[in-house]
Amino acid sequence: MGEDLERLDTDELRERAVELARKRWDVSYLWKLVEHIPSAEALAGRPAAGQAGVHTVSALFSQLIAEFEGDHQLREALRPLYLDYLRQHQGT
Repeated sequence: MGEDLERLDTDELRERAVELARKRWDVSYLWKLVEHIPSAEALAGRPAAGQAGVHTVSALFSQLIAEFEGDHQLREALRPLYLDYLRQHQGT
């Protein structure tokens, strides 16, 4: 593809990665995002939120919704997942 994904901002990476996963019906990637939210919370400076997310599925989904509603620190912590996913699957 030739595009330098590293130059894109995190919001653009998130939008592209999630849209690509939707188009591919890639539930495993979307679930992977959910699984990484607790550690992303810890990286964003909120370890207690991460621990709560590990204990209940509802907390994971609440955090996933929050990720899409504009939590910049959380999106930044998930940036490596967006990059990795797009590199592996873009153009497939």
